[in-house]
Amino acid sequence: MPDQSPVEAVGGWRGPGAMRFVELALCLLTLPIWGALVAALAVLVRLVDGAPAFFHQERAGLGGRPFTLVKLRTMRTGEGSDAERMTRLGRVLRRTSLDELPQLWQVMTGTMALVGPRPLPVRYLPRYTPEQMRRHAVRPGLTGWAQVNGRNGLSWAERFRQDVWYVDHRSMGLDVRIVWMTVGRVLAGRGVSADDDATMQEFQG
Repeated sequence: MPDQSPVEAVGGWRGPGAMRFVELALCLLTLPIWGALVAALAVLVRLVDGAPAFFHQERAGLGGRPFTLVKLRTMRTGEGSDAERMTRLGRVLRRTSLDELPQLWQVMTGTMALVGPRPLPVRYLPRYTPEQMRRHAVRPGLTGWAQVNGRNGLSWAERFRQDVWYVDHRSMGLDVRIVWMTVGRVLAGRGVSADDDATMQEFQG
């Protein structure tokens, strides 16, 4: 399977193109800031909630290929719902989206993009319709169109519609708009949790 989908390859604005250059430049220029912040928060998680500081999970990336997503840990291990296992520090990290900061390294390495559909667990792949599967035609993003239009407050069906809409309409202008909107959503703390839980319920297809 090729490294880039036809959608990404056409026009050259992804991969070696303009948006890839912009996101890589932004990550490199701000590395001293977010790198130090990730290190400090990892130490804080270890001190407050114990080891491990990071959460790793296999997610589906470009073309559905698996990769390991890294986040700061926000939940205790063991049984119980996500809401029951969420730590006090974890709630702060989720509300501010600081738990996602380690993924900037994955943006730098090209596994993820700054903007794109959020990566979901690999186990969901057999449950998608062919239309929903089109969300994997681009690299998964740190933020995305669904994230600035409801995030976990959306139903799965609506979230996938937003993802596919992004695939069909993406441009540098749209990416810049999404990044700008993300800042506002994070500061407002909107759409971080679903209505009835700390995170979205598992997608059943």
